[in-house]
Amino acid sequence: MSLFTRVVRGRLSAWLTLAAALIVGVVVFALPKPDNPAPISDTGLSEKWQSTQVERLQDQLPSTEAQTALVVVSRTDGSPLNDADRGTLESISNRLSPIAVGGRVSPPQVSPDGSVALVAVPLSTEGGPGAVVDEVEKLREAIGEPPGGLTVEVTGGPAFTADLGKVFEGADTTLLLVTAAVVAVLLLVTYRSPFLWLVPLLVVGATEQITLRVVESLVPAFGIYLPSGQVTGIASVLVFGAATNYALLLIARYREELRREEDRFAAMRAALRRTAEPILASGSTVVLGVLTLLLSEQETNRALALACATGVILAMACALFVLPAALLLFGRGLFWPFVPRVGSAAREGRVWGRLGELVVRRPLPVAALAVLLLGGLALGGLGIRTGLSETEQFSEKPEAVAGAETLARAFPAGSTQPVAVITTPQAVQAVLAAAGNVDGVASARPGPAGDRVAQIDVVLTAEPGSDDSDRTVKALRDAVSAVPESAPPAVDGADAPDGALVGGSVAATYDSNDANTKDLQLILPLILLLVASVLVLLLRGLLAPVLLVLTVIASFFASLGAAWLLFDHVLDFPALDSGVLLLAFVFLVALGVDYNIFLVTRAREDARRTGTRDGMLSALRVTGGVITSAGILLAAVFAVLGVLPLITLTQIGIIVCIGVLLDTLLVRTVLVPALAFLLGDRFWWPGRIRRDDATAVADAPAAQG
Repeated sequence: MSLFTRVVRGRLSAWLTLAAALIVGVVVFALPKPDNPAPISDTGLSEKWQSTQVERLQDQLPSTEAQTALVVVSRTDGSPLNDADRGTLESISNRLSPIAVGGRVSPPQVSPDGSVALVAVPLSTEGGPGAVVDEVEKLREAIGEPPGGLTVEVTGGPAFTADLGKVFEGADTTLLLVTAAVVAVLLLVTYRSPFLWLVPLLVVGATEQITLRVVESLVPAFGIYLPSGQVTGIASVLVFGAATNYALLLIARYREELRREEDRFAAMRAALRRTAEPILASGSTVVLGVLTLLLSEQETNRALALACATGVILAMACALFVLPAALLLFGRGLFWPFVPRVGSAAREGRVWGRLGELVVRRPLPVAALAVLLLGGLALGGLGIRTGLSETEQFSEKPEAVAGAETLARAFPAGSTQPVAVITTPQAVQAVLAAAGNVDGVASARPGPAGDRVAQIDVVLTAEPGSDDSDRTVKALRDAVSAVPESAPPAVDGADAPDGALVGGSVAATYDSNDANTKDLQLILPLILLLVASVLVLLLRGLLAPVLLVLTVIASFFASLGAAWLLFDHVLDFPALDSGVLLLAFVFLVALGVDYNIFLVTRAREDARRTGTRDGMLSALRVTGGVITSAGILLAAVFAVLGVLPLITLTQIGIIVCIGVLLDTLLVRTVLVPALAFLLGDRFWWPGRIRRDDATAVADAPAAQG
């Protein structure tokens, strides 16, 4: 660990370290930003998926640089539109013509009951998602304030894109301010010092800002599209949580060493020697865990993998280089009013020491009760529902959702997002007939056609993204793929299709859900294997790593069950987003094992002097306070994701928050110590604890089992 201790040899080395960190920060912010590559598809799925193939083939159709926004007009009291209302509708249509592609809009459609009218406005998509947002804003401005008694709402694909973008407007700033405030309060409560909390907060805040700037250059450099908001928001929260956790661990050990050493530089060197290993092991576990997302079918998950891995690497560098140098420049007085003096008694750990003594008396009943509690919470996940429909994505209802709900009252629910079927021009009539016979299809009509491909627009009766919609998409694909001579040309990177292809946003959602399932089947066992491998290398044994991984798995299912009870019975969420399970599992397994690493590495260190039983008691006493503070802080930081009105992020934040609290307050505090007390030195099997105490019976066969 000499690399880390060199920065704390004296005041000059500390200043040079901070100067080097400042230069690195300036260089990072001076780097040119590469152009963000275009997303590989609207959903981020590759060409092997039908929805992406349809998206590619639509480029061969005329007027493909357009998406249709829907202007929905209704009366506020739900009554039929009168003659004056229809006149207003004609006026609105005329005002929208200059915005529409081609300079004209289709005549308004009125529902059979006369209560809702619909105006389809094709908007230009040249320039990407940002241009779509601008076009929707122009459309809404052109509509203006409707007359009294009328409600005018803009919905459809472009409107959902625009409203989703609004969710993330200022998201980085909001998350930064709220997260920083949460961290500041918890650090102040933890240290009870008016000065100490400022140092880690400033260092961690600077690390988070540097991370976001590095991510802006790194992710596009790998040819991966970096979406704004969601990826950077999660990465920001992760950096704040991980970097602050490492800071808490280092500062706690530094304070402990200050009670033994008069020289604060010697104390910091000792602290770094003892904390570098668990910090590196913990950080490496998280980095390896999130990098498994590079295998995901979703481009957004791959961007998240690079962003989070970068953030955790910088968080480790911050804790092992920058923070020690910053702490040393202020001396012991930084801890005022509880300044650690040589020989002074530790004020921390009394509660956790007493808890350890209670657990060691009855380890088997305690372990059994902990397992029963985790199992009971896991049962809360029975009957869990997955898959949010298009209108269920937001915790605060935007205009696009309200318009879709209004439209669904009078038109087929799928009118907002028609399904696109791509076939050959000569097979259009046959595909129309096949599509019309599928249960759940409200209508099918010919769309634009080119020389080699033709599109058929299919409206479903079910709401986009619902289970009924997914079943209809699957049935529709089976039906149209069987039509002879209906297969369009193959897309580069994809196999030749057997028949007509079904795409559009509704089918893309179906494909995304299927991709999430495949990701779960591949990534879940892989991340468990990687985490177990890190633990085996760290602990030099097999039994302890296996037990720790099992406790993390139990904690995940318990947190998922507890969260679902909250979602279903308190927050009234209709379902769990299909992408949440993967991200929550990755973060919980990678982060949840951190606290076990902090505890068990200290227990292993102390066991060399006193044996496993007393070593675990000592570790629980000295790390209890810092790990609890770290866990509460990380849980609170992830809960901050709930400030954004997107249900997916809220669900990830709550599941990780509950899981981290369970890992901190139950698994690490009760279950793992109880298992160690039950097994004794066999806990480290097949490794052995070589006692440093010469009077100890080192490696006694009976003790090792």
